Amino acid sequence: MHDADKIEAVMRYHERTKHHFNRYAPGPGRLDWANQPDPFRRYEGAPLVQLPLPGPLRAHEAPPSPRYGDLFRRGSVPGAGVTIHALSRLLQHTLAISAWKQAGATRWALRCNPSSGNLHPTEGYLLLGALPGLGDAPGLYHYAPREHALERRADCSAPLFAALMRGFPAQAFLVGLSSVHWREAWKYGERAFRYCQHDVGHAIGALRIAAATLGWRVVLLDGLADETIDNLLGLNRAQDFAHAEREHPDALLAVWPTGGAGRWREDEPCAAPVHVDPAMAERWHGAANRLSRDEPVHWAVIDEVADATRKPLDEAPAADLFDTPVDATHGSAIAGSAAGLPASQLILQRRSLQACDGRTSIAAERFYQMLARLMPHGDLLPSRRPMPWDTLAWAPTIHLGLFVHRVDGITPGLYLLARDPARMGGLKRAMHARFSWSTPPGCPADLPLRLLEAGDARRLATQVSCHQDIAGDGAFSLAMLADYQEALFTRGPWFYRRLFWEAGLIGQVLYLEAEAAGVRATGIGCFFDDPVHQVFGLEGLAYQSIYHFTVGGAVDDPRLTTLAPYDASTRPP
Repeated sequence: MHDADKIEAVMRYHERTKHHFNRYAPGPGRLDWANQPDPFRRYEGAPLVQLPLPGPLRAHEAPPSPRYGDLFRRGSVPGAGVTIHALSRLLQHTLAISAWKQAGATRWALRCNPSSGNLHPTEGYLLLGALPGLGDAPGLYHYAPREHALERRADCSAPLFAALMRGFPAQAFLVGLSSVHWREAWKYGERAFRYCQHDVGHAIGALRIAAATLGWRVVLLDGLADETIDNLLGLNRAQDFAHAEREHPDALLAVWPTGGAGRWREDEPCAAPVHVDPAMAERWHGAANRLSRDEPVHWAVIDEVADATRKPLDEAPAADLFDTPVDATHGSAIAGSAAGLPASQLILQRRSLQACDGRTSIAAERFYQMLARLMPHGDLLPSRRPMPWDTLAWAPTIHLGLFVHRVDGITPGLYLLARDPARMGGLKRAMHARFSWSTPPGCPADLPLRLLEAGDARRLATQVSCHQDIAGDGAFSLAMLADYQEALFTRGPWFYRRLFWEAGLIGQVLYLEAEAAGVRATGIGCFFDDPVHQVFGLEGLAYQSIYHFTVGGAVDDPRLTTLAPYDASTRPP
């Protein structure tokens, strides 16, 4: 397909998968529990290397967890060396099981990376050099979260690995992410492709924040084509997926310790090769396990949009398409009240709230801090942005339409946060003329938050979020409004997925900010798309709501028992 045809396919998918008051996007209608896909992928026959069990580590193995607030202060966390213990903590805080829940005889796992419906379509891979305790030679590994272990998928020669990592800092390695679309489609049908992309964004955020606890940097290698990622991760090896559900290539990220020898020139093209011959690996190991008992239900529209959004070989990195810098001197709105909490504690205790109490409020200062954490405040070079926004190569494309309910000292009503302040004028012209656009009291000068309309928005938030009470019973909820049409026509149809990745990264920050504030958060994937646009006066396709979120006081279910993630009763033999 040509780009015009691909853009048309993307827009057709987006319109087709909208929820409306009188109908929902096409879905399965009922859940086929007998065919529910396994949330844990394994490569049968691949050598398995057990990672050190998560828990307190001796100082020579990995440094103690820094305070949460230190993650956002550049240079405050020294770079740890790449060891098997540090790698274990990186994966523990990114993709590992955080707890097991049990109700009667039914048990299910929760993970550090949130997922729509707890279905976890995201798979993780590592390409790294020889490492004591892991391997004597470079290799490609698949992360197995149930076992907290790495499966060696392929052997890689030292010269090839050196060529792949040429130009990166010392000890750098690559992390790959892919999606099993069927895991989400089993429950959500055609809208599942959206949710898979949200989860990629959550995983990118989880990886960046986990790396920050070790003093490591993470950068999305956005100049690479999906074909390259396919080849590097072995996802296009039909013989390894002969009887198994396929994975779709999503992202490849470079990770390295800060303060080491060598420096990557981020204003130059990615050092990783554009073309990778899949035959360059010396040997491949294992075959993917089958996830469902029967054949997956085929949702043709998901295949169509997945094909239309594949990133081709001849695209430039997204950062090259922008020439308007963002002021990097902001950030005074961020307070330090959560600085004393260990980052590891917040990461491992994060949960998606299931119900809000309808009473808990948060202080205005904390509300402003949460929003300030969502501001990229950087120019086009990722190294100039605060963590975790130093991961992405593009300028912000997502703005927040907020439904404020219970924030002490702030008038309830509709608000707008322009994450790119330069877009404020365009947003104002696109929205209802009656909106006031006033600055709320006590709002930091460098936080572009505006009150649009005062009033009780609880019922409205609930209605547009598929009648879910959590949207109106929290302290606030929000709609993530994407620069949709311009992104597709200016950057290309492949950028559609990245809109959702950015939204997922926003959600990951909100999750941890809520934990730091003593409340909880959750993503809301079910919302009535066009009614949301009508609330804000948005017409046409310039802006589209692509993800909702809510923050509030959680109501726990006393019927559920919580079990440790890795002990004798929950760890497989």
